[in-house]
Amino acid sequence: MNQSRLTMFEFSGLTNEPTIAFFLFVFFLLVYMITVMGNVGLFVIVRRTSTLQSPMYYFLSYLSLVDLFYSTTVTPKMISDIVSRRKFISFYGCALQFYFFAALASIDVHLLSNMSYDRYAAICHPLHYVFIMTKAKCLRMVGAAFTLGFLQSSVQTSCIFGLQYCDSNLIDHFYCDVPPLLKLSCSDTFTCSIIITSLIGFYSIGSLTTILISYLFIMVSILKITSSKGRQKAFSTCSSHIMCASIFYVSVFLTYLHSPSSVADKQSKVAAIFYSVMTPMLNPLIYSLRNQEVKTVIVQVVKRRIVTQVMGLALRF
Repeated sequence: MNQSRLTMFEFSGLTNEPTIAFFLFVFFLLVYMITVMGNVGLFVIVRRTSTLQSPMYYFLSYLSLVDLFYSTTVTPKMISDIVSRRKFISFYGCALQFYFFAALASIDVHLLSNMSYDRYAAICHPLHYVFIMTKAKCLRMVGAAFTLGFLQSSVQTSCIFGLQYCDSNLIDHFYCDVPPLLKLSCSDTFTCSIIITSLIGFYSIGSLTTILISYLFIMVSILKITSSKGRQKAFSTCSSHIMCASIFYVSVFLTYLHSPSSVADKQSKVAAIFYSVMTPMLNPLIYSLRNQEVKTVIVQVVKRRIVTQVMGLALRF
């Protein structure tokens, strides 16, 4: 109780080499710009296009919105720290970053499992799909994702930032995350570790189980389709979701399920870059390039813009 509480943390960051730092700064700045444009663009397109009002695109619009804020909690700070000599963040700033990052990551997980259930209903029960995936049910599913996400994040945040930090303030990472913060604490972290591991395991494994079971039934239904064209069409509606979910879950498990060592810490940083920075950029790109309906709408929007600009220039002259 007599020990002074830390008011500031410092990140080790990604690198201290000036040449590498400049390259990383340019690269991640470009990644973040694509993330913002891609997710905002996809959200606006889904919301404003009458042909994209099915439950699948309803969940996709929220996934884009969550990915935008999810990336924003980490990436801008990481980019500014790359070119900074000292990478500081206040104690409460760290708590706030962790709170929103943990909440949005959990919401992301829930939305991915919701989307897999939607694909299960569409492919396995096509005649009853409209009655299964009603607007009210979709709204409740999204509401549950946000509620549970922020609730579990509150538990994690109060657990971690209720610990004592009294010696080193160097976080061996580029953002406030569970493993490096627990390493810094001079309190007994056993109870906190159990609580956080249980929460992360419950949400990750629970949602992953939902996805795997959904796709197990989907694969059985697809194999029953006699025409190859029908099977291909059914599978194409799931391919984008499978890719996005696979990237997210593999990088998350690589980050949290490893033995403590310096090599593993470096590997977890790389994996953390994938699920915190790269995945929010890849999701809208994957859905835009691999989903025919979204691709068609984007092409139409671009054509309309080009025609409008050409007509505007023609009227000027």
